[in-house]
Amino acid sequence: MGHLLAPSILAADFANLQRDVETVNASEADWFHLDVMDGVFVPNISFGIPVIKAIAKHAKKPLDVHLMIVDPDRYIDAFHDLGADVLTVHYEACPHLHRTLQAIRAKGMKAGVALNPHTPVSLLQDVIGEFDLVCLMSVNPGFGGQKFIERTYQKVRELRGMINEAGTSAMIEIDGGVGSNNWAKLVDAGADVLVAGSSTFNAPVPADAIREMKGLPVEA
Repeated sequence: MGHLLAPSILAADFANLQRDVETVNASEADWFHLDVMDGVFVPNISFGIPVIKAIAKHAKKPLDVHLMIVDPDRYIDAFHDLGADVLTVHYEACPHLHRTLQAIRAKGMKAGVALNPHTPVSLLQDVIGEFDLVCLMSVNPGFGGQKFIERTYQKVRELRGMINEAGTSAMIEIDGGVGSNNWAKLVDAGADVLVAGSSTFNAPVPADAIREMKGLPVEA
């Protein structure tokens, strides 16, 4: 199986949200990526449960929910009830990460852990078998459209080595600054899932941008 592409709804047109959801439904994209920001853990507020509930009514692909919030344990049940397929929490926001990941899996969701750019992947060694996905932030979280941090390639390779050595099937997801200029290098480094927001929804034809970042021919 090739790599997955998850358009970030944060970059969609919220005045035409159903239209953009249907665009993703009809495209070669694999997941919807949903960034939940609380204005505390990150310096921005995005959207919460009511908006995700509306998206879930129309989405025909798995929901990849990324919680950029403090105390995410309080909301595990709520996001399960909304239909989240993958629930990712930040290493930096979870004082009891092992327990949090177990609680997510106990609800039948895939458990993800996100790392900010300054957080080394080696800190995941003690929970290596407890997660299904690692989301490496390749920009500082909180705002879309930021410049990609080049150090990410090395972190991907290091994390891929850790996962392979442990013999787990955890996926590596890259979030931030992903586009036509770097998606192939990220896949070559070992990434499994690419989150693409601005590069999808700001493209002249989002479906063509998705095909390009999936490595598929763009139809004339």
